[in-house]
Amino acid sequence: MSTNEVTFLIFGATGDLAHRKLFPAIYCLFCDGRLDEDFGVIGIARRDKQTEDFHKDVRESIEHYSRYKIEDEDAWQRFISRFYYYGLDVSNQAGYSGLKDMTGQLEQQLGLAGNRLFYLAMAPNYFGVVAQNVRSSGLKESSGWTRLIIEKPFGHDLPSANELNEQIHNAFAEDETYRIDHYLGKEMVQNIEVIRFANAMFEPLWNNRHIDNIQITLSEVVGVEERAGYYESAGALRDMVQNHIMQMIMMVAMEPPSRFETEAIRDEKVKVLRSMRRYSPDEIKQYVVRGQYGPGELQGKSMPGYREEPGVNPESTTETFVAAKLFVDNFRWAGVPFYVRTGKRLPTKTTEIVLELKGLPQSSYLNMEGKMGPNLIVIRIQPVEGMYLNLNAKKHGAGGGVEPITFEYCNNCDQESTMEAYERLFIDCIKGDPTFFTRWDEVMEAWEIADPIEQLWQQEKPAFPNYAAGTWGPQAADELLSKGGHHWWPVYGQKMLEGVQASQPESREQQVATSV
Repeated sequence: MSTNEVTFLIFGATGDLAHRKLFPAIYCLFCDGRLDEDFGVIGIARRDKQTEDFHKDVRESIEHYSRYKIEDEDAWQRFISRFYYYGLDVSNQAGYSGLKDMTGQLEQQLGLAGNRLFYLAMAPNYFGVVAQNVRSSGLKESSGWTRLIIEKPFGHDLPSANELNEQIHNAFAEDETYRIDHYLGKEMVQNIEVIRFANAMFEPLWNNRHIDNIQITLSEVVGVEERAGYYESAGALRDMVQNHIMQMIMMVAMEPPSRFETEAIRDEKVKVLRSMRRYSPDEIKQYVVRGQYGPGELQGKSMPGYREEPGVNPESTTETFVAAKLFVDNFRWAGVPFYVRTGKRLPTKTTEIVLELKGLPQSSYLNMEGKMGPNLIVIRIQPVEGMYLNLNAKKHGAGGGVEPITFEYCNNCDQESTMEAYERLFIDCIKGDPTFFTRWDEVMEAWEIADPIEQLWQQEKPAFPNYAAGTWGPQAADELLSKGGHHWWPVYGQKMLEGVQASQPESREQQVATSV
């Protein structure tokens, strides 16, 4: 039997997450041979549905969202024959006995060893209820391992996160609990460690003696879509900054672990959050900017403002944009600003990390005709995965002068062979490797940073909306950098949209000199 054999019990199987991400991830692992045929799937949801109808839903999911298409009908039948559906009101403890019976019968029928992965792809307010009912019903008792995956948000503040954590731990131990932040499953986020610690040219520069500032951009073109109910109570700070952006800061700023093992790596990540400067209310006003999009034009289409979106309060004060200037006050990073920004209805969808190196002393040689830009180390997370270095070189020809050039690496140019984040994280969980899942103390420290900001904002009435859809947020986000003598570096998608000329230092993608 495969070492990866498992029974997936997916709660919320009729929801958007399962449809867009989970079923395609399982299918791709099957196509890659990472699951072989030693697995079973039970989809669990409130709706009354026959297994045959569930199979149709799964097929539609694969056809729309999988990187592998259905080309071999025999292979498809082998795959889908392992999917079953169970209708359940998760709050009704009595219904879990039938789920336990179905799980045991499925494992016996398919010859599985009893490894059970419970995935809660549902609203967080059900996490504790499901965990308790799984335990009390005996579903957790099996001949193999049992593990629980829960999606963010892990609470809506520190007290609620503590309460949720206690509920989960009454049923599942910490080493059985896998808090998923899909950004940690992205190839280039995981690659940050290798880029830093496996290259002698980078690690000596990765500190405040050589880095001037670090910028992290996580931008979305979409609005609130059908998530108004969730987003109205969350906002960009809770939805993006407290988790995804904090995880990227930790990966960039962590110290080399004593050994490349799970807990040593996670220990170093937590140290970054503990070193992050806590702001007073006056400092929050100085260093953190919030915004909400109004009507505007995006990629040639008129867009409504946030308050005009279905399900949104017409006087909503929920932020759809956050920018901040953060500091990690330790020996390595003291004095280096970490600029972060995230928002909805921005000009392009992208996630990039830019490390801008300090300039060199000027000389008559370096003051040659031309425009010399700063050296940049840029890590692209999505949608283009890879990295590039922005350097300076002599202009081609007899005239001399200086111009920026770029050394570029693309990681996902072969789209079909590139694993998605959920595929990697599924495999890690099955193998029992929690390295790229979120440990409880990471959650706690991140809330301690975010909570004072949210509490201050709750006391104020912002002048919303303050940026138009299709722009890069409120003017205050630009001023956040300009006050320190910096500016936001244009991201890859922005340059593609604007068609910036190659003579501009911002158009570094158009100045590729060498492919690595």
